[in-house]
Amino acid sequence: MSLPVSLAEALAARFGSRFSTAEAVREHHGKDESSLAPQPPDAVVFAESTAEVAATVRLCAARATPVIAYGTGTSLEGHLLAVRGGVCIDLSGMNQVLATRPEDLDATVQAGVTRKQLNASLHGTGLFFPIDPGADASLGGMAATRASGTNAVRYGTMRENVIAATVVLADGRVIQTGSRARKSSAGYDLTRLFVGSEGTLGIITELTVRLYPIPEAISSAVCTFPSLDEAVATVIETIQLGIPVARIELLDALALTAINRHSKTSLREAPTLFFEFHGSPAGVEEQARTVQNLAAAHGGQDFDWATHPEDRSRLWQARHDAYYACLGLRPGARSLTTDVCVPISQLAACIRDTQTDLAAHQLTAPLVGHVGDGNFHLLLLTDPDNPQEMEAARAFSNRLVERALAAGGTCTGEHGVGLGKRKYLAREYGDDALDVMRAIKQALDPQDILNPGKILPDT
Repeated sequence: MSLPVSLAEALAARFGSRFSTAEAVREHHGKDESSLAPQPPDAVVFAESTAEVAATVRLCAARATPVIAYGTGTSLEGHLLAVRGGVCIDLSGMNQVLATRPEDLDATVQAGVTRKQLNASLHGTGLFFPIDPGADASLGGMAATRASGTNAVRYGTMRENVIAATVVLADGRVIQTGSRARKSSAGYDLTRLFVGSEGTLGIITELTVRLYPIPEAISSAVCTFPSLDEAVATVIETIQLGIPVARIELLDALALTAINRHSKTSLREAPTLFFEFHGSPAGVEEQARTVQNLAAAHGGQDFDWATHPEDRSRLWQARHDAYYACLGLRPGARSLTTDVCVPISQLAACIRDTQTDLAAHQLTAPLVGHVGDGNFHLLLLTDPDNPQEMEAARAFSNRLVERALAAGGTCTGEHGVGLGKRKYLAREYGDDALDVMRAIKQALDPQDILNPGKILPDT
């Protein structure tokens, strides 16, 4: 689909140098971190305010032209691909922290603000924003995909931490989805409707998020295990005992090999759990000792502590670098990254069966996971130019999703649906629920111009 001449002229007149049809700019905005082939938009607008986003959407709506919102490009399911061409609105210039209210434990930011930027702006307040998906993603993108990450086991996901949002609708109208009150019984919950909608119902331009006091004491630890089964058993017992651990991350031996090479660390290359504990000094020590005893009962070894901030930062930076570290195991490969989540009681069996499946099909796929809430990822390293490899990886991913759904889980715990997971929604929700979703989409976006082709499977 090519851009209507009248639209290109109108956008050029409105935005000047912040409107581009240059091939390099378009290509940059037509790809993400997924294994899917890039699909660039016809043009890119660099917006700097809600009013500019609304103006762009109105111009596109008048010509039934697709609109795709763009944050930092770190999504993993093809959310940014312009499958029908159109205009990409880059929100990265909307990067102002508009208000910080320590007394109310909240902040209002523009959608292009990243999580690291927000936390840097909170320096000296004694507060922090805990949602940490690993990548330094924009908060608007994190809300749109309902992201979570390593801290979700204690602090929840974006669903629990977005209080209200400013949203541009498909016809250019601007709405507020809620107030800053900590609870409300007024009308439909529009905030949670747009959180996770992946830009298909509206474009989030501002959001108000919850903040939390920085814990008085923080302690991190690493522990290795003789097998993944023993590591997962430790996780399950920790959660079932109600220990308020802040983070529990699982990595298999191959992932540790990748991290050591990439981050120049010397961690033992065996199934490993990364822990973090938040609270008072006495509470943190009690939590940590209890978990250490649970780990020891399952063969846990080398329970190494990191209590100094620089040591903790180095440890968690190594974990956050796991995605790019794993890509380094096979230079030139792309990762087809899985994202299932299952009830905690089903986690051990799901991982065990998955490892058996991997071995049977000789696939290279390091495992990392936010296992404290039953979510784990496999990074299927494949040659995108090898159709047989790609087909084998997709077939494995299909089997993994079916395994998770059979266990009462979901096809995506935090990456969103995008293009990659659309085909599983009928299996997960049923046709009647999908009809309700389609009705909502039709009501809010009757021309289907907002990030078309995403979430809902084709009918």
